[in-house]
Order: sequence, then structure tokens, then C-alpha cells
Amino acid sequence: QVQLVESGGGLVQAGDSLRLSCAASGRTFSGYVMGWFRQAPGKEREFVAAITWTIGRTYYEDSKKDRFTISRDNAKNTVYLQMNSLKPEDTAVYYCAAGRAVVVVAQPGQYAYWGQGTQVTVSS
Repeated sequence: QVQLVESGGGLVQAGDSLRLSCAASGRTFSGYVMGWFRQAPGKEREFVAAITWTIGRTYYEDSKKDRFTISRDNAKNTVYLQMNSLKPEDTAVYYCAAGRAVVVVAQPGQYAYWGQGTQVTVSS
């Protein structure tokens, strides 16, 4: 049974940094794409970044690639999202996702497994 457990969210001030973690378990994730999405109240879930588990190729939503960095530690089965220079508009629940046959990394429907999410709140 695949489990994705996010952690690292919290309440921070504008300009601060946070590192989110996604601990993955339940299977071997070789060949998978691991993604981070976020959803603010009243808005649709949006793509943030993704990484291929095996070779570590990264993908970013254009507006976030200057401040956010996705990485993974295969030995720990963990994916990270480093977020710098946070802004109030980054406030959202951040979700980790995993998908085996992901063609379009920005589409939530391409991912089979999801975590419960971690809240990030950025005050101005």
C-alpha cells in the first residue's frame, strides 16, 4: 500500500523559507514521477514542481522555478520542496503525488497516489 506523508509546513512570514518533505513508502518508486501541487482556498489544485525518481529530472511551473527547488533522496525514499522568499500568495495546502505513467507532469489526474497535504501559511 503506497503512502505519501508530507511534513514541514507551518506559519511563516513573507521572505522566509520552508522545506517540505514527502516520505514515500509501500513500493519501489523507480520509474515514477513525484510531484508537488498546492491548493489555496477556493482555487483549483495547481502544479508546483515534479521530479523523476530514477534520474532526478526536474520540472517546474514557470513562475516558481526561481524560488522553489525540488529534490529527492532515494536512500530515504523522500522528496523535498525547498521554498525560498515566500510570499502571502504561496499560502496553500501543499500535496505530494506519485505517478507511474505520467505524460504531462502538471496534470493532477496523471498521478495515482496522493498525500494528505501540509498547510503553508505566509503572513505579510
